[in-house]
Amino acid sequence: MDVVPEDWQRALAIVAHPDDLEYGASAAVARWTAQGKTVVQVLATRGEAGIDSMDPDDVRAVRTREQIEAARRVGVDTVEFLDLADGVLEYGLPLRRLLAGAIRRHRPEVVVSINFRETWPGGAGFNMADHRVLGLAVADAVRDAANRWVFRDLELEPWQGVRFALFGASPQAAHYVDVTGQLDAGIASLQAHKVYFENLGDGFDPAAFLTEMASDQVEGVTHAVTFELIEL
Repeated sequence: MDVVPEDWQRALAIVAHPDDLEYGASAAVARWTAQGKTVVQVLATRGEAGIDSMDPDDVRAVRTREQIEAARRVGVDTVEFLDLADGVLEYGLPLRRLLAGAIRRHRPEVVVSINFRETWPGGAGFNMADHRVLGLAVADAVRDAANRWVFRDLELEPWQGVRFALFGASPQAAHYVDVTGQLDAGIASLQAHKVYFENLGDGFDPAAFLTEMASDQVEGVTHAVTFELIEL
């Protein structure tokens, strides 16, 4: 695998739900913020459909608080929510428009998102619709944001400065970030989703999960997280 370039200063992380970033990517975010880089998070939803045993209005408030705390633990101060409905994201121009607007506002050099492929690494499972829809829309919105003649009604200057997009947990990952020394921060970030995990009832162990995931990814690197890098 190749190392993710780090000669940049501003990243925008765009995902579908609270906790999407924390399954690995947040450890990379901890590394970047420790380097003095700025990372902003934008979430399409507040994850209100994520806990079967709780009313969505209550879940919305809980998961919003947990995401803001998770971000704080890896050095992220700005977390925005687009307030789209959880579980029913649709690919199309309305979503691309919202994401292009976020890119034009924040003017990142790097965009980070979640795996949009059908499966996870090793062919495990079937990726959920929100992830597939959101990740693909992010890739397209980077180009949309760069074209001044697309979504002119946003009344925002185009932004052509995104060098590449990173998609975490992709089965086509070919790049990595060395998170040796930052894994504990990544674990703490995932642990911030306390109420969410308590209500899943499956005994999920964030520390064990992330440690296993980050180990033995790259020869000679103690802990690494992997990304599919797409140059845009």
